[in-house]
Amino acid sequence: MGGVGAHRRDRDQVGEVAADPRHHLVEGGGEGLGGRHGATLPRGRGRRPVPVGGLGRSGQDGRVRQGAVGQVRVVRVDGRELVEKRFADPVRHDTEVQALRALAGSGLPVPELVAVAPGSVLMTLLPGERVDGLDASRQIAGIGASAALLHELHRLPPPTGLPGPPDDARTIHRYREAGGPPLPLRIPPASGRVLCHGDWTNGNLLLSGELVSGVVDWEAAHVGDPLRELSRAAYGASRDDPRRGEALVEAYGADPADVRVWLPLHAAELWLWFREAGPPEYLDRLTRELRSWPA
Repeated sequence: MGGVGAHRRDRDQVGEVAADPRHHLVEGGGEGLGGRHGATLPRGRGRRPVPVGGLGRSGQDGRVRQGAVGQVRVVRVDGRELVEKRFADPVRHDTEVQALRALAGSGLPVPELVAVAPGSVLMTLLPGERVDGLDASRQIAGIGASAALLHELHRLPPPTGLPGPPDDARTIHRYREAGGPPLPLRIPPASGRVLCHGDWTNGNLLLSGELVSGVVDWEAAHVGDPLRELSRAAYGASRDDPRRGEALVEAYGADPADVRVWLPLHAAELWLWFREAGPPEYLDRLTRELRSWPA
């Protein structure tokens, strides 16, 4: 693969980036790619290319994101537009790297790693638009079309070394200790042990025409239960439009009853997330919804 320093930009290439209206040059280095571990910049410049407004037309991410994952943006290296992703959590960094290495050559539309550095990665830029930014009918079509890829992912042999499944017993305990609305919480019987994406949502799927052209953000990949992953994806997809979750489950070929038994657990996960990290209005809305959950 070679070191990150091998992706060297000369003065002309830095000028090319500066001339691109989607980029500007900022002072400073940093610990990620393009900084201390990154591509070498011309001596004395101390500057690196940064996109204006996130990943722009690619749709791989419509904004620069901060938080548990870190930061995602487009950079230009040796004339190529690539995605630079930084991680605040080293475990998520290592998980994404291991998952993408395991998926190389699988035929699934995932980014290809170009370079890896402590706390950051450089990967190929995939075509397409984020499904969550499309109109309602295309969102339904996009999440439905992704089911074949999710099924294919679950048929791959899980690599060694990835994290295990989420601790559902701990989630139930934390939810009850936090005073969440009553839910019929239980852990359904396991249906298998497969490679899981961990966050299969419209925001992590790219659509080109009628085809899913990219599945991104693999930092939550793990070895877990396929029905757990499918039901989590269906629950998230159904939050604003139940037709999206129905399209995913139907296209995957699962029994809706097997999916439904997992939904209270995913509702509890989301409630805990909003309680700890989300805006108060999101938590208030979800709390009202869960109070009317069927017993």
